[in-house]
Amino acid sequence: MINGTVGFIGGGNMTRAIAGGLISAGFNPSGILIGEPSAAQRDSLGNDLPGARIEADNLAVAAQVNCLVLAVKPQVLAGVCEALRDVVQKNRPMIISIAAGVRSEDIDAWLGGNMAIVRVMPNQPALLRKGVSGMFANERVSDSDLAEADKIMGAVGSVVHVPREADIDAVTAISGSGPAYFYLLIDMLFKSGQDLGLDEVAAATLAIETAVGAAALASHSVEPMDTLISRVRSPGGTTAAALDTLDANDVRAIFDKAFIAARDRAVELADQAHSAGQD
Repeated sequence: MINGTVGFIGGGNMTRAIAGGLISAGFNPSGILIGEPSAAQRDSLGNDLPGARIEADNLAVAAQVNCLVLAVKPQVLAGVCEALRDVVQKNRPMIISIAAGVRSEDIDAWLGGNMAIVRVMPNQPALLRKGVSGMFANERVSDSDLAEADKIMGAVGSVVHVPREADIDAVTAISGSGPAYFYLLIDMLFKSGQDLGLDEVAAATLAIETAVGAAALASHSVEPMDTLISRVRSPGGTTAAALDTLDANDVRAIFDKAFIAARDRAVELADQAHSAGQD
């Protein structure tokens, strides 16, 4: 189990998910500290995470923990880090950042330098502990620190390690933004089902449960997706008619362009965060 204490700066949904996952996994809630300036949010967090220590003062959290999770909006991260600099330099917790589009080198500079930083890109299904997180660790993160980071993020789903920080931009494009792609397909199936004469409840159930079932089969299969597709795509059948139409319109190329656009935007956001932090 996790050693020491885990602190969170920011009490939003992802903090609730990770902290709740840790508690469900058996971590002592008294070892969880959350810094949240809103009194209403603190009350809500206290109700959702009984036993966790909820503080108004971020500095009080950062001074007491072995691992500090930065879970604030990217646009305010520079200011939050700079305010924490002195206490973080004194206490030197491992830093986990789940702020999208902010590079570890910038976080390190804002915190005063020479920090062990793990950058994580989780995704929305983490709210149900069904997420997947991409993880990059800088050179100051020890093997034991990395194992702790794995346990923390493993409380809300799977963890995939990437060797280069630039790979986090690809993670953002594929899994960070990925749930929206699947929601889009579910929505298209749902609306097309209605257009084809199904009622709303039937169309929604068929679209959603088909997605759930297909994902479950894909996750349990050791075969490539092309093989799974071929088992549904009988020659001359209904699936073949649908997929032939998609192929004729080069749908794969369209999606490739979309994923590249997401990756490129992640790079742009990181560049903007770097520039803003230097102002």
